[in-house]
This record gives sequence, structure tokens and C-alpha cells, in this order.
Amino acid sequence: MRFRFNQSHMMQRRRFLTTAAAAAVTAPAFIRNLRAASPNGKVRHASFGGGGQAMSDLQSFASHPDFELVAVADVDTANFAEIKKLWPQAKCYQDWRQLLEKEVGNIDSVNVSVPDHMHAPIGAAALQLGKHLYGQKPLTQNLRECRFITELAREKKLMTQMGIQVSSDFYERYAVHMVQSGVIGKIKEVHTFSNKEWGDPEPVPQRQDPVPSTLDWDLWLGTAAERPYINGYYHPGNWRKRRDFGTGTLGDMGCHMFSGWMRALALTSPTLVKSTGPAPGKDNWAIGGRVEYTFPATAYTAGPEVKVTWTDGQARPPQEVADLAGGKLPSQGSVFIGTEGVIVFGHMSRPVILPAEKAKEYKFPTLEKRNHYHEFLDAVRNGGKLPSANFDYSGPLTEAVLLGCLSSIFPDQPLEFDTAALKFKNKAEANAFVGRTYRKGWEIPGLKV
Repeated sequence: MRFRFNQSHMMQRRRFLTTAAAAAVTAPAFIRNLRAASPNGKVRHASFGGGGQAMSDLQSFASHPDFELVAVADVDTANFAEIKKLWPQAKCYQDWRQLLEKEVGNIDSVNVSVPDHMHAPIGAAALQLGKHLYGQKPLTQNLRECRFITELAREKKLMTQMGIQVSSDFYERYAVHMVQSGVIGKIKEVHTFSNKEWGDPEPVPQRQDPVPSTLDWDLWLGTAAERPYINGYYHPGNWRKRRDFGTGTLGDMGCHMFSGWMRALALTSPTLVKSTGPAPGKDNWAIGGRVEYTFPATAYTAGPEVKVTWTDGQARPPQEVADLAGGKLPSQGSVFIGTEGVIVFGHMSRPVILPAEKAKEYKFPTLEKRNHYHEFLDAVRNGGKLPSANFDYSGPLTEAVLLGCLSSIFPDQPLEFDTAALKFKNKAEANAFVGRTYRKGWEIPGLKV
């Protein structure tokens, strides 16, 4: 049995898109009026997502004294009870489009903390309406969306931040400083890895389960093709394993892991990417990924280019890397191999310099405390300084992650990437995966496919 598309949703979407397009034309004055209307200097905020990561994000935002939660949208109304308990004044909507339509004049900023496939549609709509955007990682689900939303945020001159909270942590900033201080010389290569397994080798179960009364399944599907609801298979957590909705382990953890070495080495876009791990299935991402990236040289690297290798699940860096790292690798993290030593940077752990004699040469700097969420809200409230993981930084970072996801579809085939043109030079078939096919009525306005 196939679910029929809800025609009322299509009509609501068309009305919303008309509103969004009109707002985009007058955006500068509109944004100024919104900022002037904000009472008592509060940042009036709306959340797309009410449970899971969204709830974690909201609790972090709420520690800022000038944060005010105005509204929440979640396709599963089961999440509203806790929202109302913590923020009784917040309005709750099941349809994110209705929130934007009805609260457009009452909010200054939003966070998008929903499954990956809806990051771009919701984020782009908010930006078009002049809303500052905190977007959870990965920024979007595919390369074309990522480039579009990065350029849109820049065009609208709005404050943005991607949800890679560890990039504001002391430990990552220490790792960046260590590399750039030259304590281990120039970097020859990097190995970055996660033991998570957001994939599934099994086919989709051939069954259909009743949709929970609290869930709007059609809205949850959003841009993706219609399909039966299967209890526990997609919602609330396992969507990361599914190619139409998530981005696998690399998409989940790559934005965290890549941030340290991309910032430390001042890297942007790779010129070559090659997967040597298993190919994903038609519907699900694979487990045990291995992706090799080649980046142009920078002031911090040795040689004309630098190679970075990603592994996940039970695929791990080779033993010689573990030996250089002191014999044992953390479950997640990165190893910088330099011309004069090694830095082992475990995820959310203090980086370690090896050999011990080299560590004695390094003095930890004094760094100011930084709160990833407060930094965004302060930028919205005060303007001026861009947040540290703004989309001009996190957009290219996400593109590198998504390139690795895409490359896994073509194992053992080096893919030459033209970042300016957003296409592959040597594999025309790969260009079909730069974007995606959207369900009729769910196209993203302004995004050329």
C-alpha cells in the first residue's frame, strides 16, 4: 500500500512559499524592523524539532539570559509535553511551515535540529524570511543543498552557526594551536576515525505498521518519496542509517572530526576523494567505511598535497598509525602525523603530543572561554563578529564530509572534484548524486536541480 500525498499540505506549502518569496524581496528593511521590535534585547527564537538533539540544543540556548523561546515545530506531538513543561509560553506547531507563516514577525532566530533530509528545506525557508540560523550538522544532506544554503546565508547577511559544539571546546582549540605552532613540524598526513556504525547491510523490511497517532508521517517524509511507515525503522532515531534521510556515520560524526584538522591545516575543498570501503545498499548506508581525501598544500602541510583518511565502525587506521600514537587509538578522534612528531586528538579529549620530548617544547596557551550556543545568540543580538562555525566555514567543511559519503557509492574509483563548478571531472555518473530528486510539491525554492 502506498500513502497518498496530502493535498492540503501542498496547498499550505504554496501559500507559505508565496509569503517567503515576498519577504525575500524586502528582506533588508524587514530584518531591521524585526531587530528593532525585539523586546528588552531578547533574542526571540523558534526551534524546528522538539525532542532528542533539538531538546539538547534548546536547553543549551536557554542558559543564555537573553534567550526567549517563542515557538517549536515538531512532526511528532509526543515531544510537546516536555516543551510545555519547560517553556509553557512557547507555541507548538506540528507543521514547520505554519510556524514560519504565523510567527514570522515574532522571531529573530531559529535552530534546525531535525533529520538531515529536512535541514535544507527548513533552513532555506528561514533564511529567506530573514531569520538567523543555527543548523545542526551536517548542514544539509547533499552537496547542492549545502552550497545553496551557504550562499543564501551570505547573501542575506545573516548570522549562522553549525552545531559542531566541540569546535568551541578548549580541547579542539588546543589541537588547532598545537598544529599551527609547528611543535610537530609540518603535517604529512591525518587519520580521522569513529567507531560508530550508522549503517545497515540488511534490506528494508517488507511490512507496514500503523502510524502513531502523534506523528504526521507525511510531514516527516518531507522531501523524500512516499513509503510505508515501519515502526522503529526510521523514526525517531534510525533514519541516520537510511540514504534518503541520513548521511551514515561519516555524515553524523564527520563534521565533528573534520573540524579540528580542517581548521588547524586551513583546508577547504579536496581535489580528489576515493572510497576503499564497502558500497552502500540501495536504501541504507554501509558500515566500515574508508575514504581517502587529497587536499592542496597549505602553510601547515608538508609536500605539494596532504592526504586525510577517514575510517568508521570496525575499519580502523593501520597498525603503524596506532604505533605512532603510542600503541592504542581512542575510539574516535584524529592523529596528525608531522615531520617531527605526532598529535593524538581523541574526540572531546585533551590532545597529546608524541614523543614526550616534543611535548616539553609546547606551552598550552591561555584561551578565552567560549560557549558555542551563546556565541550564536550574542551575534544575533549584537551583530558584528561572526560565530566561529558560521556557514562560510562550516559549509565547505560539510561539503568535504558529503563528498566522502558520495564517494562510497563508487568504491575504489578516484573522483576528481571541481569545487567551483560543484561537479566531478572524471566521473559523470557521480554528478547525479550531487543533489537529489524531491517529491513533487517539496522542491526548495531557488535551488536549481
